[in-house]
Amino acid sequence: MSAVEAQLRLNEAREFMLANDAVRALPIYEKLSRQCPRAAVVWYEYGNAAAKLRKLDTADRAWQTALGLDPRNAELAGMAGHQYQAVRRPDRARVCFTQAAAADPRGINPRISLAVLQEKAHRLAEARQAVDECLAIDPRDDQARYFSAVLDRREGKLTEAETRLRDLIASEPQHPFVRYAARYELAQLLDRSDRFDEAMRMLIEAKQLVRALTETDLLIQGYDQSTASALQFTRSQPKDIMRVWAGYFPERKRSAIPPLAFLGGHPRSGTTLLEQILDAHPEVAALDEPAAFLEVLQPEFYKSGQLSSPRVNVLRGLYLAALAEEAGPAAKGKTLVDKNPSPTSRLPLWLRIFPELRVIIALRDPRDVVLSCYFQNIPLNATNVNFLSFERVAKHYTDLMSVWLAVREWEGFKWLETRYEDTVANVDKEGRRVTEFLGLAWHEQQARFYEKSRSRQLYSPTYQDVTQPVYSRSVARWRAYEQYLAPVLPVLEPFCRRFGYE
Repeated sequence: MSAVEAQLRLNEAREFMLANDAVRALPIYEKLSRQCPRAAVVWYEYGNAAAKLRKLDTADRAWQTALGLDPRNAELAGMAGHQYQAVRRPDRARVCFTQAAAADPRGINPRISLAVLQEKAHRLAEARQAVDECLAIDPRDDQARYFSAVLDRREGKLTEAETRLRDLIASEPQHPFVRYAARYELAQLLDRSDRFDEAMRMLIEAKQLVRALTETDLLIQGYDQSTASALQFTRSQPKDIMRVWAGYFPERKRSAIPPLAFLGGHPRSGTTLLEQILDAHPEVAALDEPAAFLEVLQPEFYKSGQLSSPRVNVLRGLYLAALAEEAGPAAKGKTLVDKNPSPTSRLPLWLRIFPELRVIIALRDPRDVVLSCYFQNIPLNATNVNFLSFERVAKHYTDLMSVWLAVREWEGFKWLETRYEDTVANVDKEGRRVTEFLGLAWHEQQARFYEKSRSRQLYSPTYQDVTQPVYSRSVARWRAYEQYLAPVLPVLEPFCRRFGYE
């Protein structure tokens, strides 16, 4: 193949990837990797296409080949590191960022990426070292100054963190993320020191900056359309819909699966805390927002309207294979818990494919939930875009929990509600109740869940909070911000009553 022909084929594969069609791109990359075996960029993009299709062993081999072909290419190593992060292989990502930093002695980005990765893994000394290297290269770098303040806060140096953040904001940083993230971070510190009005001002400024960077109206429009459809479908089903579905998919035709539970509820309702308590049990493998449902099961479900028993068994197998891949071999034989708050709105799909699923719904005072979501600085998508205003957070809460209120009227499946406030009041008592719902006995290690959490890479925004014993300062936190929540309190009031919150 000539160089011109190879470039044409590479462009064709790239067009397929831009169209989100990795299925057609992958064989082109596979052929190019044989015809151009020394082209690192081909191997790198080959890995990206394989990763899109959850062929992670193939992706790993392709990325490692690319890195071996061009080991001094800092940009390539950095990009590979971010790809490994996306598929939740933090150890591989760490090696890539280290390689990128070594290849570029004055490179800020690979060192910041390494610091972020280390901080999320609670390796604060290593994160500090990477940030200090950035500051030695450029003491005025926006990212390094911001992340130094984050580490101050993680290390308990709250006064130093606040000073850094105020200085950073006053200097009008040019980095778009830093401009709003510094305000979010400062708001957290102000809240912890009971300066509530100032914390709210910082949040309002941060959200204004985020809106200026993103087409939020388009995201909201997409969310509203899909959510309305899901809620309409759920409410239209009769209470005996599980019996109807069982007629199409009787127990005798179901492929065997390991014990499986879904842990949902609205984001910021204590799902991560509960997941960590369950995962500390030696017979449980609880997964922190795995991609198996949203990236594998849901897309495959909608590819075909055919839901014969063989088809449903195929879907079950695809989901469980993806879950097992993420959980790793240590999870074999254990009860699997998929903790995923946002897909609570898709519970009918879960139950259509897994009628034996045990469903755990985490509850928390709706006013605390809405406030906590408003405080979150997380990448925008069609869900999180709702967290830019109290009105939209309240709507999102209403949408998601209305699905649950409809589904919990269905007959023929096992479900349990658990309150965050009850867990905070008595970890052993409420943890035991949820553990026994899974058919297991309470284990003493579960009371010390935070010890295991410190050694895990978590993906929830609350990854820091579950590395310490349970605390109660977040209970009834909404009262300090009641004046700001006032417009949405009437919207939340029916849910407060339904879930037993005065």
